[in-house]
Amino acid sequence: PSQEFLYGEWLRDTYELDGAPQPESAPDLSILITMVLQGNAVLVGPPPAQLLDPVPHDDLVRGAIAGLPQLLGDLETDTRNVLLTFARIWTTLQTGQIRSKDAAAAWVLEHLPPEHQPVLARARAMYLDGEDEERWADLTAVRAHAEYVVDAIRQSARGR
Repeated sequence: PSQEFLYGEWLRDTYELDGAPQPESAPDLSILITMVLQGNAVLVGPPPAQLLDPVPHDDLVRGAIAGLPQLLGDLETDTRNVLLTFARIWTTLQTGQIRSKDAAAAWVLEHLPPEHQPVLARARAMYLDGEDEERWADLTAVRAHAEYVVDAIRQSARGR
């Protein structure tokens, strides 16, 4: 799928410098549409379910895993958000529901072996506490956790 415009504060500097974006490929658009359909809320007009078809499951899976390489590349610079995004992806593939970062992390914590729980528990606590400054003393544990969860995501995407 492609999108014509996406706005987020993280894009402000780029838009101010380069102007409005051009249409581009957006594999995760399937996730955004699914979120809109699950919420089915409007400010004005008909509910989304009257305007949008449900996203086929295979498209949702493709959209969910499309960003894994970039996320892995950002692991050391945006650790908390990457770990929470991995939790959301795994939860979505396993449950079909797109959950908030903290709810997804809670679900994943119940499905992790004990040795991988502390990393995600810390990322979730940082998120809930609004802690922006990231200090991860043990990036080895972070990488091991990420490898475990990404493997679980890939297994889920293949249908186990």
